[in-house]
Amino acid sequence: MRNIKLSIITLSLVFVFIFWTSLSIYCAEPVSPTIDKALKAEIKASIDKGLRWLRDQQQKDGSYANHPGITALVATAFMKSPRKYAEDDGVYVKNAIKYLLTMVKPDGGIYDQDMPNYNTSLAIMALSETKNPAYKPIIQNAQKFIMSLQLDEDKGYSPEDKVYGGIGYGNDLRPDMSNLKFSLEALKETGVPENADVWAKAIKFIERCQNRSESNDQSWATDDGGFVYRPGYSMAGNDQQGRPKSYGSMTYAGVLSFIYANVDKKDPRVQDAVKWIKAHYTVDENPGMGAQGLYYYYHTMSKALTAYGEPIITDANGVQHNWYADLARKLIKLQKPDGSWVNAEDRWMETMPVLVTAYAVLALSIGYPE
Repeated sequence: MRNIKLSIITLSLVFVFIFWTSLSIYCAEPVSPTIDKALKAEIKASIDKGLRWLRDQQQKDGSYANHPGITALVATAFMKSPRKYAEDDGVYVKNAIKYLLTMVKPDGGIYDQDMPNYNTSLAIMALSETKNPAYKPIIQNAQKFIMSLQLDEDKGYSPEDKVYGGIGYGNDLRPDMSNLKFSLEALKETGVPENADVWAKAIKFIERCQNRSESNDQSWATDDGGFVYRPGYSMAGNDQQGRPKSYGSMTYAGVLSFIYANVDKKDPRVQDAVKWIKAHYTVDENPGMGAQGLYYYYHTMSKALTAYGEPIITDANGVQHNWYADLARKLIKLQKPDGSWVNAEDRWMETMPVLVTAYAVLALSIGYPE
């Protein structure tokens, strides 16, 4: 009898705990979709500090890290910052643009030797951001170059091929979600019209990178809505059934790519990806990858959620988050005293402070409230 009473008391306490926990979540004050003045000032100061550090890293030839893609990211970071630095404001932008122009190739690409798509895509976003009409012919030729890299009928592929519509680094014949994202960003932000064939072809590849069997015709696809690196392969590895696992940075890349490819944000493909994001919402790691590619994740997260247009994300527990405020506080906390950022995990060059600082400044600037 005593044991029965103890069990009843224990169950009662459990129910009370569950009730009050649920009530506290339900009654929690809604999160503001805006950024308060104090945090906004902190963010701007953090961006300024990061840009001052980047300015001091410029090489004599105008480049940053002797790399066209990274140079383009840094130049764009200056121009997209709250201060909206222009090409003629200083050598930190002007000479970076001059360096990129020395990389223009007869085929229309803008690269040194490796990764022609990656470098060209980042370069024309920087050139476009200058608003300098003199660069229009260069940008148009680069657009054609990027679109020429897409795997389609001209290259012997049909829509039934799993890689159809994809774009890779350019010198690697295997397309991937990350490179396609960079391509679509570049084409969208430099004004390629919505009726161009590149978008519909890209959508087929994007679908085949999503764990969504309703729209992905590949047998390996699960139904969690997240994204993998390329059809049938994930940087996060496979699950116990041998199927590629979704992870954070590629899921944000997928959302951004769908939106840039003119898919409505209410489309079920986008919504299922957003459900995955809500279920794995965090600014502490790249879900599925830990610290690997963390700053790429921050940059892509900021760009994707800004494009998605919702300031509040409600996670799997029903907790609301002002995602930009969360991200900003995290990046401010991670900033080094000298103004730079760096990742202890060296995958994807993230032990390189110039690259990582550019990612961080862009992540803060893209969502910065005007």
